[in-house]
Amino acid sequence: MRKYEVMYILRPELEQEAVQALVEKFQGIIQNGGEITKHDVMGKRRLAYEINKIRDGIYILVNFTATPEVVAELERILKISDEVIRYLITKDVA
Repeated sequence: MRKYEVMYILRPELEQEAVQALVEKFQGIIQNGGEITKHDVMGKRRLAYEINKIRDGIYILVNFTATPEVVAELERILKISDEVIRYLITKDVA
Protein backbone atom coordinates (compact mmCIF):
# COMPACT_ATOMS: atom_id res chain seq x y z
CA MET A 1 0.00 0.00 0.00
CA ARG A 2 1.15 3.51 -0.81
CA LYS A 3 0.75 6.80 1.02
CA TYR A 4 -1.55 9.37 -0.56
CA GLU A 5 -2.90 12.81 0.19
CA VAL A 6 -6.21 14.18 -1.06
CA MET A 7 -7.48 17.72 -0.74
CA TYR A 8 -10.98 18.52 -1.89
CA ILE A 9 -13.00 21.70 -1.81
CA LEU A 10 -16.74 21.65 -1.16
CA ARG A 11 -19.33 24.28 -2.03
CA PRO A 12 -19.51 27.01 0.64
CA GLU A 13 -23.32 27.05 0.95
CA LEU A 14 -23.50 23.48 2.30
CA GLU A 15 -24.88 22.99 5.80
CA GLN A 16 -22.65 21.46 8.49
CA GLU A 17 -24.65 18.20 8.40
CA ALA A 18 -24.20 17.90 4.63
CA VAL A 19 -20.46 18.54 4.93
CA GLN A 20 -20.19 15.87 7.64
CA ALA A 21 -22.16 13.39 5.52
CA LEU A 22 -19.87 13.94 2.53
CA VAL A 23 -16.74 13.62 4.66
CA GLU A 24 -18.01 10.33 6.08
CA LYS A 25 -18.90 9.11 2.58
CA PHE A 26 -15.39 9.79 1.28
CA GLN A 27 -13.80 8.32 4.42
CA GLY A 28 -15.85 5.16 3.92
CA ILE A 29 -14.49 4.80 0.39
CA ILE A 30 -10.92 5.18 1.65
CA GLN A 31 -11.43 2.77 4.56
CA ASN A 32 -12.78 0.13 2.17
CA GLY A 33 -9.23 -1.14 1.56
CA GLY A 34 -7.15 1.67 3.03
CA GLU A 35 -6.35 3.43 6.28
CA ILE A 36 -6.70 7.12 7.15
CA THR A 37 -3.65 8.48 8.97
CA LYS A 38 -4.68 12.16 9.24
CA HIS A 39 -7.90 14.04 8.59
CA ASP A 40 -8.29 17.81 8.76
CA VAL A 41 -11.37 19.90 7.98
CA MET A 42 -9.74 23.27 7.38
CA GLY A 43 -13.03 25.15 7.13
CA LYS A 44 -14.26 27.86 4.80
CA ARG A 45 -11.55 29.80 2.99
CA ARG A 46 -11.28 32.11 0.03
CA LEU A 47 -10.31 30.43 -3.25
CA ALA A 48 -7.19 31.62 -5.07
CA TYR A 49 -9.37 32.32 -8.09
CA GLU A 50 -13.09 32.25 -8.82
CA ILE A 51 -14.48 28.91 -10.05
CA ASN A 52 -17.90 29.06 -11.73
CA LYS A 53 -18.67 32.31 -9.88
CA ILE A 54 -17.83 30.69 -6.51
CA ARG A 55 -15.34 32.65 -4.39
CA ASP A 56 -15.17 30.56 -1.18
CA GLY A 57 -14.95 26.85 -0.41
CA ILE A 58 -14.75 24.38 2.46
CA TYR A 59 -11.31 22.75 2.40
CA ILE A 60 -10.72 19.16 3.59
CA LEU A 61 -7.29 17.48 3.70
CA VAL A 62 -6.87 13.71 4.20
CA ASN A 63 -3.66 11.67 4.40
CA PHE A 64 -4.13 7.93 3.92
CA THR A 65 -2.55 4.68 2.80
CA ALA A 66 -4.36 2.58 0.21
CA THR A 67 -4.09 0.48 -2.90
CA PRO A 68 -4.33 2.09 -6.35
CA GLU A 69 -7.81 0.57 -6.82
CA VAL A 70 -9.13 2.47 -3.78
CA VAL A 71 -7.61 5.70 -5.12
CA ALA A 72 -9.24 5.14 -8.51
CA GLU A 73 -12.65 4.60 -6.87
CA LEU A 74 -12.22 7.71 -4.69
CA GLU A 75 -11.30 9.79 -7.73
CA ARG A 76 -14.34 8.47 -9.63
CA ILE A 77 -16.70 9.42 -6.78
CA LEU A 78 -15.09 12.85 -6.28
CA LYS A 79 -15.40 13.55 -10.00
CA ILE A 80 -19.15 12.89 -10.14
CA SER A 81 -20.10 14.62 -6.85
CA ASP A 82 -21.81 17.95 -7.53
CA GLU A 83 -20.85 19.29 -4.09
CA VAL A 84 -17.10 19.01 -4.85
CA ILE A 85 -15.67 22.08 -6.59
CA ARG A 86 -12.10 20.80 -7.00
CA TYR A 87 -9.98 17.90 -5.76
CA LEU A 88 -6.37 16.75 -6.00
CA ILE A 89 -4.97 13.34 -5.10
CA THR A 90 -1.18 13.06 -4.82
CA LYS A 91 1.28 10.38 -3.74
CA ASP A 92 2.92 11.29 -0.45
CA VAL A 93 6.68 10.80 -0.87
CA ALA A 94 7.66 11.72 2.69
